[in-house]
Amino acid sequence: MDKSGKNQRREFLKTSALALGAITILPRHIIGATRTSVAPSDKVNLACVGIGHRGAGVVNALHATGLANIVALCDVDMGAKHTTEIMNKFPNARRFRDFREMFDKMGKEIDAVSIATPDFSHFPITMLSMSLGKHVYVEKPLARTFNENELMMLAARKYKVATQMGNQGHSEANYFQFKTWVDAGIIKDVTAITAHMNGKRRWHGWDTNMKGFPKGQPIPETMDWDTWLGTAQHHDYHQDFHHGQWRCWYDFGMGALGDWGAHIMDTAHEFLNLGLPYEVDPLKIEGHNSLFFPQASTLAFRFPKRKGMPACDITWYDGVNNVPSVPEGYGVSELDPNIPPVGNGKIQPAKLNPGKIIYGKDLMFKGGSHGSTLKIIPEEAAKDMAGKLPEVPQSTSNHFANFLKGCKGEEKCRSNFDVAAPLSQVFNLGVIAQQMNAKIKFNAKRKEITNHKLANQLLVGAPPRKGWEEFYKL
Repeated sequence: MDKSGKNQRREFLKTSALALGAITILPRHIIGATRTSVAPSDKVNLACVGIGHRGAGVVNALHATGLANIVALCDVDMGAKHTTEIMNKFPNARRFRDFREMFDKMGKEIDAVSIATPDFSHFPITMLSMSLGKHVYVEKPLARTFNENELMMLAARKYKVATQMGNQGHSEANYFQFKTWVDAGIIKDVTAITAHMNGKRRWHGWDTNMKGFPKGQPIPETMDWDTWLGTAQHHDYHQDFHHGQWRCWYDFGMGALGDWGAHIMDTAHEFLNLGLPYEVDPLKIEGHNSLFFPQASTLAFRFPKRKGMPACDITWYDGVNNVPSVPEGYGVSELDPNIPPVGNGKIQPAKLNPGKIIYGKDLMFKGGSHGSTLKIIPEEAAKDMAGKLPEVPQSTSNHFANFLKGCKGEEKCRSNFDVAAPLSQVFNLGVIAQQMNAKIKFNAKRKEITNHKLANQLLVGAPPRKGWEEFYKL
């Protein structure tokens, strides 16, 4: 980008408050309109940043609602094989490799932005989008550091935009069931939750004695590597940072916890008002390495008493053989066919499929991942409760439609940043405990780790790369 483009963007940032007030989305002309009956002028003009792999799924799902016009496509590897599906599907959308250039050239034509890029790069794209008055849909986890999550949550309030984190189960059956059962007192006095994801991960089997990052390789012709790096410190290009491999490294991703925690722990975190833990204890770290995630980990998150609710521990298990024990009467571990594929394109059945066990005062519950509903266990207890359970309302919209309706002021986004940022901060604290291989004590009021100086510094992380500082000032 030339200097004139950067100057234009800075001037645009100065006037973002005015830009916010100027954006108008026309009201719906037809109440209850279907996908085919929504007029183009009634749709949200959507720019999509990250269009390959998971990004392609996000673009397709937002488009399938019939509530969005796809007006811009942005990807640092535009034209590579994994981006061609979306490029071909939306040939009239303008194309960019750099999100900053996209806003410089067509910012006034954009109402909202979807962001499906590596975890570490969510922050600058989201902050610039919100500062320009754009609504944002951001894949989970929200951001790589505790401080970035905090800044994103505060910016969403400041700029008064609709926000949604992409844990799609938060608009499905489990969301409504969990809320209804808490409100009705079916789920109450929860003191312990087991959360588990024991599937094989990309870094499993790596040499845990590794002392440095892999040596650089030639940058693909389609790749804008400098923009891919964004705020991160410089790394030479390597295939083990690309195509989802970034999730393996502390510098770029959030491991199994950030990837799956948002699909497993989300409803308990919101409806039990868990907030932030006062302690995270790594009960087990197998194959510790300071560069990439463990081969297996068990983390105990300890949450304090809240109004009307007792203290609660969530114990997280990852690693193929690091399977938690289950209570008597647990039954069969079902694999929900609705869980979307990851990595190699399919979910491999594990010894215990992804999910949770919730221990309340009077009842126990088992649940899966994403939108999977809870079951009361053991079976005898479920039979006793069968006629006492309240009716659970149906979802009015899936997660993608909920976001776009949020942009139009028709619904409240269910995983908005006030909900999603604190949840993601729980994962940030867990990842710090994994990386340090040490128990951390956290003061939620002061937002600091009190017993480990280096761990406390990781709440903010390394300073942004030169030229990327402005996103932390928006």
